[in-house]
Amino acid sequence: MVLLRRVIGDALRARRQGQHRTLREVSSAANVSLGYLSEIERGQKEPSSELLAAICDALGARLSELLREVSDHVALAEQMPGVLVPVVEQPAEPTPVPAAAVRKATNRGVRQVTSDGAVAVQVRQDSPLKATLRSTRVRPKERDVVCAA
Repeated sequence: MVLLRRVIGDALRARRQGQHRTLREVSSAANVSLGYLSEIERGQKEPSSELLAAICDALGARLSELLREVSDHVALAEQMPGVLVPVVEQPAEPTPVPAAAVRKATNRGVRQVTSDGAVAVQVRQDSPLKATLRSTRVRPKERDVVCAA
């Protein structure tokens, strides 16, 4: 299961790290405690809409951009069997994906790889209650986002 708070946290962390900024810098600019921002980024706390807007402002990002990114990530997860709902053990049908994504999918335990042309997604079932969802942008210079549920 993909938790929205984890996807939001990963998106915020990716933006902050992409700007080479520390938690301290962003927490100070957003007027939120460093510990609480850290918990949000790790997916342990779910921010209010006001706090999320303040963090986005501190990162120089639009709230709509962040929510669109999160929405796209969840939409891809919904298309993959077993990510948001349990699935009966069956071999996954191969889905055509870029060669770079296929090479990354050879890691142990990867159950399925799919792509919409801009993003490739792979799912690794770590245990019956934990799956790792990894999305990779097809454009090689973009950052990967990893979500565990």
